[in-house]
Amino acid sequence: MRKIFIFMTLGLMSCNKLDLNPLTGPSTGTFYANQSELELAVNDLYRSVFWENDNELFSDNEWHRAQLTNAVIGGTMNADNTSVQTYWLNCYKAIARACSFLENKDRAAGNTPAAVLTRLEAEMRLIRAYQYARLITHFGDVPFITKTLSLEEAGSITKTAQAKIADFIFSELDFAAANLPASYLSSDIKRLTKGVALAVKARTALYLGKYDVARNAAQEVIELAKAGTYALNPSFRELFLKSGETSKELILSIPRDQAQKVFNGSEYVKDFISRTAGGYGADIPTRDVVDAFECTDGLPIDESPRYNPLDPFKNRDPRLGATVVEFNSYWLGNNYNPHPDSLQIWSSKLGRKVTNSDSRAVAQFASYTGFLWKKGIDQTWADRLVEDQDVYIIRYAEMLLTYAEARIELNEIDGTVLDALNQVRARAYGVSVSQTTTYPVVTSMDQAELRKIVRRERRVEFVREGLRYMDLIRWKIAEKALSKPVIGLPDPTTQNRSKWPFPGVTPIDDDGIADYSIFGKDIKILNERKFDKTRQYVWPIPAIELRQNPNIKQNPNY
Repeated sequence: MRKIFIFMTLGLMSCNKLDLNPLTGPSTGTFYANQSELELAVNDLYRSVFWENDNELFSDNEWHRAQLTNAVIGGTMNADNTSVQTYWLNCYKAIARACSFLENKDRAAGNTPAAVLTRLEAEMRLIRAYQYARLITHFGDVPFITKTLSLEEAGSITKTAQAKIADFIFSELDFAAANLPASYLSSDIKRLTKGVALAVKARTALYLGKYDVARNAAQEVIELAKAGTYALNPSFRELFLKSGETSKELILSIPRDQAQKVFNGSEYVKDFISRTAGGYGADIPTRDVVDAFECTDGLPIDESPRYNPLDPFKNRDPRLGATVVEFNSYWLGNNYNPHPDSLQIWSSKLGRKVTNSDSRAVAQFASYTGFLWKKGIDQTWADRLVEDQDVYIIRYAEMLLTYAEARIELNEIDGTVLDALNQVRARAYGVSVSQTTTYPVVTSMDQAELRKIVRRERRVEFVREGLRYMDLIRWKIAEKALSKPVIGLPDPTTQNRSKWPFPGVTPIDDDGIADYSIFGKDIKILNERKFDKTRQYVWPIPAIELRQNPNIKQNPNY
């Protein structure tokens, strides 16, 4: 019997030539015939699965009570891991579609304005470049594909060096930057722009240690800001609410909306909201990230005389209170107080006292660290049980800190470096950068000191935005940060109340990593993190790819 094989690899479909068109949709042979079809092809790749940053649970910022661990923080990453396979497949799926578009777009040249055709081409080349940026920063050397492959080609392809693909990425992004508008007339239109191309270039170059490229690309974004395209949002807290979705700080975001049924539903929402408000309090901030926020004097908690472990939110960087729900503050209609003796709390929503289900003395599964997320959580979540805020991928604050870090690493330290750092810091305090007596202004010109400052700044600025994991990887401190245990509050029946919530000042090392080993039984180990430094700095090539094509070699030690 004659067999017809359809071969799937790298997210690309290759097959023997068949004179068949699908009965339920367009085929490559008949599609891309006009502007509408070209736009449909591009628009289909404006989906969050092709753009999202890394999972915050891969870092030391966040922990989930029910999930406990994952392949990254559990040290179990392997070639059969579902997250790895999905990441790989989504990247190559987008690459395949971009290649098909670029090969066939000229069919529509006769009925599509040349400027529109060029813009759509630039968008697709940017999308393809972004997928390769995601791949090489996670996997290192990967198969490099710029056209639709035949069956024979797909089965014989090998990996291409990361550096060569990086050159291609930067070239494609340069084309996109030259052919995309700086902005659109309506702020409601969220399409790829010149700034997106430059920002992707800056981030990718920073991740690869190409600091001169990162510096230059970030500088171009800063110039766009000076021309009015971008600006820091006045309020850090409000930036991450629905009202912030049209902010000029956003360079790249993916729209979501409940009305269009593009949102996260009730079970997802319940993980993030308090138990008193009807949630689970399961996806929570770690003690590590809370301790990372500096005091108002600009010093880490183990150096500042302003820090009090018995009142940990006092005299802290305002971003802490905007990121984590402060103890004894009103949240989602109730006073939030995880103290073990706080058995009832006042509900401003109901106008009476209610049982405090956010104290573990009352509810066994209340937040194990005592913390809840505030950043990105809208007060309507508890009523709607729907999360439909846009997905933020890149914002202007990242470009300021990228510019600063690149110049610090190049040892090109000058006033522009300090200004970039101080713009971000000043916004955190709700003041202008020139009001230097109202926030902890950075004045040091020492490279080692500035390196510590910019790394601390990145951590507290981008919590829950998916950037921490790659920072740990590129700074080569994942083996330290992800080998420390997840720390929680001790059992409420045995906890020494005089030491609530924290028994003392946490030591913080030069890499910003906290050490809780000195506290003994005054803290509880919730989970042991593990990170294998011999292999986990790159991800494994998915096993299914190796089985289909043995010419693709596995990364070391997998």
